[in-house]
Amino acid sequence: MDRIVYTSHSAISQMALERQAIVNELANVSTPGFKRSFDTAMRTVKVEGPGFQTRYQAQLVARDKIDLAPGPLVVTGQPLDVALQGNTVMGVQSADGELAFSRRGDLRVGRGGVLEDGSGRAVRGQGGPITVPPGLQVSIGPDGTVYARDPQQANAAGTLVDQILLRDASRATLVRRADGLFTPAGKPAGSDFDSGPEQPQLTTGALEGSNVNAVYGMSRMLDHARSFEAQIRAIKEARSLDESGSTLMKTNP
Repeated sequence: MDRIVYTSHSAISQMALERQAIVNELANVSTPGFKRSFDTAMRTVKVEGPGFQTRYQAQLVARDKIDLAPGPLVVTGQPLDVALQGNTVMGVQSADGELAFSRRGDLRVGRGGVLEDGSGRAVRGQGGPITVPPGLQVSIGPDGTVYARDPQQANAAGTLVDQILLRDASRATLVRRADGLFTPAGKPAGSDFDSGPEQPQLTTGALEGSNVNAVYGMSRMLDHARSFEAQIRAIKEARSLDESGSTLMKTNP
């Protein structure tokens, strides 16, 4: 009976990572530009080494690849809200100062005139974080160019400040960092990557919603809960059978 308990316990342990991924996705259903990335499946593998030949281990097979499928487009009318089109990703500066990428487009001008996203991360331009002169009105073009003009001069042309670092990730594999940002797979932290053949574009005055399907996520959570309950029942049944077998082996006094 210990084989059943061993296999069920291994399955429960492996399911913890999948549960964390599902909870993380459901928690970010309303986060602008959030992209799901974690797909998992269970498989049974034979355990090599000393021990019985009948030992099998439940193992989680995971794939961590950013899914850039578009989310719903929400029109806000705010000039600093941008929705990245296609496979476009935007360069931002992480908390440790490294280059990373994101799809979050709720931008704002923070302290010191630095252009930031909704999480407070500085948006990267062609030479570093984009800084806007104080007191100027900011607008963003479809190709990521950032303009600033004096609001007191309605007819004045905007002055080019910088251009947002945009990359087409149609031919790149992106994975999620510990802080939730994207980075190219197989490269050191803070690395850039070559833009693909598509022209990076964005839509101003709108935000892209998360591409997590809440209904699908909840159904996965329910399946996960049923699977967990089935493993617990298997362990309890193995214990019951073991106790019954022990009772049969007892001799009458």
